[in-house]
Amino acid sequence: MFRADSLKQLKKGWVFSMNKYLKEFLHRGLMFGGFGPIVLGIVYAVLEGTIENFSLSGFQILVAIVSVYLLAFVQAGASVFNQIESFSVPKSLLCHLSLLYVAYVSCYLINSWIPFDINFLLIFTAIFLCIYFVVWTTVFVSLKIASKKLNARL
Repeated sequence: MFRADSLKQLKKGWVFSMNKYLKEFLHRGLMFGGFGPIVLGIVYAVLEGTIENFSLSGFQILVAIVSVYLLAFVQAGASVFNQIESFSVPKSLLCHLSLLYVAYVSCYLINSWIPFDINFLLIFTAIFLCIYFVVWTTVFVSLKIASKKLNARL
């Protein structure tokens, strides 16, 4: 009986902490999701200014706005993976990377920014992974240096 009660408590604590992270994911996504369509508008304005006879249909604009909003929502919310204490660094990295990759590739394919062709997807994947790991390594090293400086002051 003791074991069943402790299992219930463990499950309850896990569900509570996962709900906490889900709420944080949604909060961050809602806070920053709107920046995606703003950036999209700037990109389309630049394209209109530089490409002769640039035009998009209303449906293309709607799909772009919704998909880029969702992309920015996921991008902002995905940072919560780094705060889950029970996740190791590799597990957190894999969850973050996987979610962002699916979001980006879906957005690019839905908007026809890259063709649905294996060669283009491989090139996209290679570029995505390179940029992701350069940014991740830069942030990781910067945080390590900052924490060493902070620890030295203590």
